[in-house]
Parts: sequence; structure tokens; C-alpha cells
Amino acid sequence: MNVIEQLNESQLKELEKQYSILSSGVAEILPKEEFKEKIAKSIRDQKPLKVKLGLDPTAPDVHIGHTVVLNKLKQFQEFGHTIQLLIGDFTGKIGDPSGKDTTRKALTDEEVRYNAKTYFEQFGKVINMEAVELHYNSKWLSEVDLTKMLHLASNVTVARMLERDDFTNRYEANKPIYLHEFFYPIMQGYDSVVLESDIELGGTDQHFNVLFGRQVQEQFNKERQVVLLLPLLEGLDGVEKMSKSKNNYIGVDEEPNEIFGKTMSIPDELIGKYFELASNAPVEKVKQIKDQLEQSGINPRDTKLELAFSFVEMFYDTATAEQSKQHFLTVFQKNQMPDEIPEVEWTGELTINIVDLIKELNLLPSKSEARRMVTGGGIRVDQEKVQDPYETIAIKEGIVIQVGKRKFVKLKIASN
Repeated sequence: MNVIEQLNESQLKELEKQYSILSSGVAEILPKEEFKEKIAKSIRDQKPLKVKLGLDPTAPDVHIGHTVVLNKLKQFQEFGHTIQLLIGDFTGKIGDPSGKDTTRKALTDEEVRYNAKTYFEQFGKVINMEAVELHYNSKWLSEVDLTKMLHLASNVTVARMLERDDFTNRYEANKPIYLHEFFYPIMQGYDSVVLESDIELGGTDQHFNVLFGRQVQEQFNKERQVVLLLPLLEGLDGVEKMSKSKNNYIGVDEEPNEIFGKTMSIPDELIGKYFELASNAPVEKVKQIKDQLEQSGINPRDTKLELAFSFVEMFYDTATAEQSKQHFLTVFQKNQMPDEIPEVEWTGELTINIVDLIKELNLLPSKSEARRMVTGGGIRVDQEKVQDPYETIAIKEGIVIQVGKRKFVKLKIASN
């Protein structure tokens, strides 16, 4: 008799509920039948599953693309399961080669500590960090001696490693693959041995690494974890994976109006996917929204307003989300300036080239980008569009500079 057959009617209903919610929005479950059995065993024994998420804190900024896996962790938390947040302070010094065509830059101890701290602060906007188990893999990996490391590596062939697309591509392109990079998935798998993880979450680009954990667990006679692979979320361009380096991201720590405005700029065809993967909307609500979007006559803008509201509410609060919505409707739909504009004291010349002015105010990172923005009609002075990058602006008290759709600055002339 398998585990599921041992459950009573009430437990079977709980199994179906958990499985339905926890498997929603997941790209791949490996293997699927074991996942259901693990949930069933957890219900029967009244013992929470250990759900692992490994992180190499390579950058301090968390964006909405990261909330795909965070929202899944939140669902596990709500069912009473244990979240194992693993900080790869040891593996981060190697650098995860996933999706890279070159050797990844290793992190210093200081970078790991700083990035991990900011991760925790930002993750707390989605999951309950007080209920999370925090682990650092340097605690055990720094004590692994050469004998154990050779034992770990003795069950892995070079051919198996070269099954990874990133390694294969680099090998065929005659780009270097350093031996230490082969140890990354081995050590990540050993993390699962130490933590005795039941489930490991990762993006679809982590397929090789997280599956490797099952192999290493088996090597140590541990019950093998089940892998849940989450889809990668496209960025604002609707094409590339959301990434700060591609400037197509929505940061969870950005200003509320910025989050709202950026969300309103996503392609219509991604609204349903953003709701399903990145928002905290219940499964039933997501299905309702997707059904509505498929109906003719429904304005996607209204649904996008609801999505933008939900993001600001998730990362801030309801009152702030309402303010951001009104700001957007005022500035974008009614073509008016917002009621509150940040003031900047101006100490420079009272006549200045528009490009120099934009750069001096740090509204754009470079003069070349400022010129492109001017040429594209994205710069306004007191609501008048500036189209000549060589135009000289006369600075006066209260003059308002607008860059793009969301940045406004009011100048206050410094008194002598």
C-alpha cells in the first residue's frame, strides 16, 4: 500500500488542495509522482516538508523576476512547510556557471555578506523571514577534506558535466572551462545532503544543478529530493529574461510610482503570466483574470492597473498603492503634472544646455543617453517638449524638468 492509499478522506482533500496550489505555475516537476507522495507523507506523519532555495547573492537588488520563486515559497509556508534559505557564501566564491558563456566572477566575503543582508530585507516583502531557516554553506563546505571531495567527484563523469549547455557551448567555441567550475553543482548537491531537503526550487535555467542534488543525495543513501522548476519571467521588453543588466526590470525596492508606471508598460500579452507568477493573487483569481483577458471587449489596461496596484500593495501597503494609482492616472491619462514633485536646490549657472542640465541633475546616467532622450521627445521643461539637444534652458524658480514618463524634478534656486 503506497502512502496516498493510507490517507483518510479529509487527508486526501488536503493532499489535492496542496498539490493543486503548489504545482500551479510550475514549469516542470521532477519527478511528478514523487512530489505528490512527499506531500501525502507530510500530511500522514504531520511533518512539514523541507523546501530548499539556494542563493548565490551575486547582486544586492531583487526584482519582480525573483518573486516567481518567492511566491512559491510563500505558498509552501502557508501550508506549514519549512523553508530552507541557503546562502552560497562558499559556492559564491566559485560562481554559478549556469547560462554563462564565460567563467563567472567570484564574490568576496564582503560582497556576499552585503548582498545577503539586502536579500533578506527585500525577501521579507514577500515571505515571512522570521519563519525561514537560514543556512550558509561555508559552515560545512569549508570543512570538506580532499578525501570527501574526491569521493563526491568520483561518481561524476566529464561527459556528464559536458551535458550542460553552457559548458558544451564554451567547449565548442574554444572558450576556457576551469576545473573548479565542475565542482559547483557537486557542492550544491552536497548542500541538499546536509540539509536533508525534500524539495528544491529553482528557475528552468537551474535544471542541471538542482537535479544533480538528487544524484548526490542517492550517493549518500539519503531520500532524494523532488525538483520544482519555475519559469523565467520576461522583462519589460517582453523578450529577454528580466535582468537589471538588460534594464528591463522592476525592482522590489524601487519607488512606488516607479513600480506602478513600469508595470503599466509591460506588453499586454504578459499580463496573465505576471499575475500568475509574480503577484500574490490566489490561483482562482488568476484563472478568472486569464479568462477575462481572452474575452473580446475587455480593455487590458484595466487589468494592468489591477496588476500594478497589486505589486505596490505587496511591496508597500494599500494606501501607497492607491496613491500610486492616482499619480499614474493624473500624469499619464490626464497629461497633468503630479501634485508632489521632489525639489532640488540648484547652485549652477542660470542658463545651461538641456543635456548638461539632465546630467547635472543625475536624471540620466550619461550625456549620450540624455541626447537620445531629447531627440526622442522624452524631455519636457514646464510641460513643453524639448527637441533640440543643443537648446539652452533659462533656469528660474520652480521650473519643472521631466524625463520620460515618471521622473519629475522641481528646481529651487539657491540663495546667495
